[in-house]
Amino acid sequence: MAQHRLPQVRERSIEELYRDDRERADALIFGRRPADQRDERGAMARRGFLRGAGLAAIGAAVGARIPFAGDMPGGLVPAALAQTPAAQPPAAAAPQGPRLLQMPGKARLVLLQERPLVAETPEAMLDDDTTPTDKFYIRNNGLIPEVSGDRNAWKIKIDGEVNRPLELTLGELKQRFRPVTYFMQLECGGNGRSAFVPEARGNQWGNGGMGCARWTGVRLRDVLQAAGLKPSAKYTAHFGADPHLSGATDRPALSRGVRLPKALEEHSLIVFEMNGEPLPLIHGGPARLIYPGWAGSASHKWVTRIWIRDKEHDGPGMTGASYRVAINPMIPGGTTPESNLRILESMPVRAIVTNPANGAELVATAAGNRPLRLRGAAWAGDLSVRSVEVSINYGRTWQRAQLGAPRNRYDWQRWTANVTLPRTGYYEIWCRATDANGASQPHVAGDWNPQGYGANAYHRVAVLVRS
Repeated sequence: MAQHRLPQVRERSIEELYRDDRERADALIFGRRPADQRDERGAMARRGFLRGAGLAAIGAAVGARIPFAGDMPGGLVPAALAQTPAAQPPAAAAPQGPRLLQMPGKARLVLLQERPLVAETPEAMLDDDTTPTDKFYIRNNGLIPEVSGDRNAWKIKIDGEVNRPLELTLGELKQRFRPVTYFMQLECGGNGRSAFVPEARGNQWGNGGMGCARWTGVRLRDVLQAAGLKPSAKYTAHFGADPHLSGATDRPALSRGVRLPKALEEHSLIVFEMNGEPLPLIHGGPARLIYPGWAGSASHKWVTRIWIRDKEHDGPGMTGASYRVAINPMIPGGTTPESNLRILESMPVRAIVTNPANGAELVATAAGNRPLRLRGAAWAGDLSVRSVEVSINYGRTWQRAQLGAPRNRYDWQRWTANVTLPRTGYYEIWCRATDANGASQPHVAGDWNPQGYGANAYHRVAVLVRS
C-alpha cells in the first residue's frame, strides 16, 4: 500500500496560527480531517504535529520522553519551557527562579513589580477551598497609605447624585447597616496577560492574579439607598487614600467606577473583614469595595469617597485603553480607534489546576504508570461554570471533571478529576472551563488588546513521571 502523504506546509507555532486566523488554527491544530482523507491505519489524521528531529529536541529539552508526542501540536512550546513567572519547571529545564515577595504576614508570592507593589499567587498556592489571606495576591496602583489610630474612625463619603449626602465612620457603617458575609472571587483585570502574543503592556500575570476569600461588610446598595439616589444617578466613581506614585496626595492613583446596576447588586459590598479578621492594610483596610466577578481595579482599596455620577465616570483608569477590551477583533500588536474599545466588566471563564503543581516530579507505580487525582478551581465572572474538562494528551481527548457547586453566587467552584499517566515521561495536564452561557476557554489567549485584559487560555501544567 502506498503511504499517504500530507501536503507539505511550513510548521508554524500555535501563537502564529491563532494570530492569523483563530478558526483556521482550531481546525489545523485540534480539528479532524475530512472523512475521505484517512491515513494508512484508517484513523483520522491531524495536521501540524511535531515529528523527527523537532520532537527529539523537545524531548531532550524537557529531560524525558514524551508519551503523547504524536498529539503535540507542531511549534507548541512545552509548558516546562514556557513558564510564566509564577511557575517552576522540572529540574531539567529550570531557569533562574522568579523573584519572591518577602513581607511579614504574606506567603512567598511571585513579585511582579515593586512600585506599585504587585505580586501574584502561584496556582498551586490556590489549592485551599478559601484563599488564606497570606496567599492572596496583591495589586496596587499607587503607594500604600499610612493608616493609624482607631479603624472605626475611618470615614467614607457618599455624595453626587443623591438626595442626602452622607459621611459615615466605619463604626457608624457597622452599626447602621446589617453586615453580610460571602465567599467571593476577586480577580485582576490583567490576569493571564502573559499568554498574549505579542506581549501586551502591563504586569505579565500568569493565572495568579486571583483569590477567593470570605468577605464581611455591608451592602453598598443599602448605603446608597440611605443616601437617596436621584433619578439622574447612573454611575459610581471611587476614590481612596492611596497616594499617587509621585507621592501627591491630591492626585488619585486610580479612580474607577461601575454602572449603577452593578453597584446595587446584593453582593457588591463595602468590606471591613477578610477571612474573619479585620481587613489588612495591604488588602485595602480599614475598608474597601468589592464588586465580585468584575475586574478587580473597580474594587477600590482604602475607599474614602463614592461619588454618584449622572454619566460614565472619566477618572484615571477609565479612559483611553485603560481596562478596555476590543469590541471587534484587532490586529495583535496594532492599534484600534477608541470607539472600538469597551470597558472590561465581567471577567471571562477560567479554570486552573491547583494540584499537582507545575513542574511536579512524580514516581511511577510498580505497574509503570501513575494514577493521579487532579484538583483545581474555576470561575466565570458574573456567571457560573457549567463544566471543566481535563486532557493529558494535548487536547486529543478530554475528560469531564467533577465540578462542585458554589457556596454562594460569585464563589469559585472547586473541581476534581482522576487520570492515569500511562508510563514514565513528560506530560502536560491541560484544563478548560465552559461558562453557563456556553463560552469556553480558548487554546491560546485570543482577543488581543493594547493593555492585555481578559486573557483566559487553557491552563497547562508540566509534570515528569520517573521510575
